[in-house]
Amino acid sequence: MKFLHLLQAQYISGHRLNVIFDDGTSGIIDLSAELEGPVFEPLRDINFFRQFSLNGATIEWPNGADFAPEYLHSLLNAASRSLASA
Repeated sequence: MKFLHLLQAQYISGHRLNVIFDDGTSGIIDLSAELEGPVFEPLRDINFFRQFSLNGATIEWPNGADFAPEYLHSLLNAASRSLASA
């Protein structure tokens, strides 16, 4: 089984990132609805949100918050499906 890796992530605006995965999938994900719970609450602050870095296969913030690359990929796929049905 091949594991997904996030190759690039670039800040766009708000809580949106342009991402590229090692399977060739790319696009913009919006994490604004995903920032619930104690570890993710600090990410609501845009200045803190922008401090992410690539760490191995995914993105991580200074407080240790991260998202599994598979989850980020699923958000990208869900956004694509929403656009296709619109």
